[in-house]
Amino acid sequence: MNKLLSIPFFLYFGLTAVAQNAVPRYTIDRGRVIFHENIDKEQKKLYQQPGSYFKGYIPLSKDEAFNSQVHYSIIDQVDEMQMDIEIDTLLKDNEKKKYLKGLEILVKQIGTGTRSRTYSAALVPAMVHNFAAAMALDRQNKGIDPIVADQPYWVGKNLVDCFSYPENRGVPASKQILILKYLELYPEKTMVYLRSNSSYAKRDSLIGAEARRDPRKVYDFAQGNDAMARYIRIHPDPVVKVIAEMATSRSGQLYFPFIDEIYRGKLTFDDIDKVKDNDLEYYRLMVKVRMQHTARMIQKDTPMERKALVERMENKARQYYISQINGLHNAADPIRFKVLEPLQPNELYYLCVLGEDEIYTSSYRGVFKRIIQKLKGTPTDSLFMTMNFDYFRKFIKMAAAYNELDTLLKLMPDSNATVLMKSFMFGLERNTNLRNVEDAVDVADAYSSIFEKNKLLAANMLEEARQNYNRCQQNGDANGQKVYFIEKSLFESADSTNKMDVSKVLGIPPVFDVPFDRLIDTAGRVVQQVFFYGDEDKDGQTSYANFMTLFRNKADWTIAENADYVTIKSNKGKPVWIFANKPLYGENDPDAKAQQKLRAYLDEKGLEPTIYIHRGHSYHVKSSLEQITPTARIVILGSCGGYNNLNEVLSISPDAHIISSKQIGTRTVNEPILNAINADLRNGKSVEWIPMWTELSKQFTGEAKERFDDYIPPYKNLGAIFIKAYRGVDEP
Repeated sequence: MNKLLSIPFFLYFGLTAVAQNAVPRYTIDRGRVIFHENIDKEQKKLYQQPGSYFKGYIPLSKDEAFNSQVHYSIIDQVDEMQMDIEIDTLLKDNEKKKYLKGLEILVKQIGTGTRSRTYSAALVPAMVHNFAAAMALDRQNKGIDPIVADQPYWVGKNLVDCFSYPENRGVPASKQILILKYLELYPEKTMVYLRSNSSYAKRDSLIGAEARRDPRKVYDFAQGNDAMARYIRIHPDPVVKVIAEMATSRSGQLYFPFIDEIYRGKLTFDDIDKVKDNDLEYYRLMVKVRMQHTARMIQKDTPMERKALVERMENKARQYYISQINGLHNAADPIRFKVLEPLQPNELYYLCVLGEDEIYTSSYRGVFKRIIQKLKGTPTDSLFMTMNFDYFRKFIKMAAAYNELDTLLKLMPDSNATVLMKSFMFGLERNTNLRNVEDAVDVADAYSSIFEKNKLLAANMLEEARQNYNRCQQNGDANGQKVYFIEKSLFESADSTNKMDVSKVLGIPPVFDVPFDRLIDTAGRVVQQVFFYGDEDKDGQTSYANFMTLFRNKADWTIAENADYVTIKSNKGKPVWIFANKPLYGENDPDAKAQQKLRAYLDEKGLEPTIYIHRGHSYHVKSSLEQITPTARIVILGSCGGYNNLNEVLSISPDAHIISSKQIGTRTVNEPILNAINADLRNGKSVEWIPMWTELSKQFTGEAKERFDDYIPPYKNLGAIFIKAYRGVDEP
């Protein structure tokens, strides 16, 4: 990159592009100039070029020392290797070309690999250093496999690619080494690889290990009719045998959540057969096993497929219980909640925490009321102990959100209530990583509700956050300090009298507004996409019809439509383009096809939405989230604001501002919010949440005001802000 060259005079005019603005240092043979130029071109792609919109392939971090180390390796050290290769008198021309070509491959793969986040830029120094070491072995006609064996997969993989043309003698052995390294790094790809490579020597042990790591994957493969499935069915490993028996049974999906119990001899297939066709008894068995799992996990004994059990419990809770009591929201309580009569407090408890994203406010209160009634005066803290404190933070968070926390705390001795809330705040640093901060997010969300309703309890939580921060400081726990610094900062910011700039304190982009220039594309348009779903109950179709009343027969908007989607464009002010698929119901999922056609149109026209709106039942939200792109700046989820959905949105677009609701979405609230946002956009204004929310709140009274209060604006969405701050978000 910007090589310092000395070029014979007779070559100068042919090579001015290489030699311009350079101080002579060494001579490049005419036949190898193109090899050096190719390396330079790849290096130039790695970093921002002056006057260019190209951002560069290497992601820069806030750690300047780290950035400098990466830059030194991929620029300075590669430059030095180029010079060393070129001036080495012991190397023949074809050898020099081979190593220069290898350097080009190295730099190119580092660029594409780091840009795509296939691997971290932290591996760059090792890749460059080990290229030099591998080159030294190659010059001695020795294999590079010892280096490959000693390095992480991607370092070894890049070396093999660099030394394959012509092939280093250690490449065949290296490729075998890399197979195992690859499967260790990406174990989820094990079964796919083995299906295509049935003769792999370590096949048996890998299948056995995969059966314990991801039984579901082995189960799925065992259900097939190919050679891999047949081999799994005769595999000698005891866990694989259990999986194979399930996979060949018509009731395999119902057995699968109990794989650990069956393998350990605690349950038999007959035991499950007795209850699998009875919704109540099957749910009851799952709750019993889940409670056994939590007791084991306290003892550091982790059951297989505990996630599958929870997922099946969640499905049963939602489909059989919550859907019924939600659907009967206009019925009298004895009719509406009749399905809950047989359930015990622990079984009702799981209905609440596992149905968080779908349970209506009135449904939650009915379930909570029955938990209290069925405890029959037993202090409520005993329930948490019975549950082994499973999901207890989520339960407390929901009680706070639905204004039932005081009821919960008053039904236990004061000293126990104090201990419970201390426990609620304690230990958030445990099992916390970039992928899972759910407990800490639940605490942040709970504080948002508690601060509005119980200032004394909120003050105690803030003090606990400060004390836990000090504890982690004293213990030298960096992760704990990070978690509790964010928590206490969020708690402090909730009090407007503190006048805290939480964005500045936490080092994240603004949470109180979205600048207009962050919402427009290169043509100055604000592009929105709205997801609708056709439903048998016609709710989706009604939602679409209501939505379109915002624009039909309005002078400010022009509407164009086809069989699959509608295009809405502003006629006045700044260009605001809104695209929405039609909610089509019928066989073969026609609304999904309509969404695909709309996405294809947006891609064809180079249109990237910055605002996404989900309109539909909670069970459709997964489909909407799968279609959101990193350009998202505002995401409106309606009634789908649970941790998993917040986490997924922010994984796609780390700085998205999320509006969610604790209740089912309603047109009486959705439409005024959309009108307010669109009015600001057409006027070219930034979307400022606090004044907008203040004005919106004046529009609602009675039941509508209660519904509006269930909507959480981005600046109050402390759970989402926690995720942003914990992960770290650089403003684009």
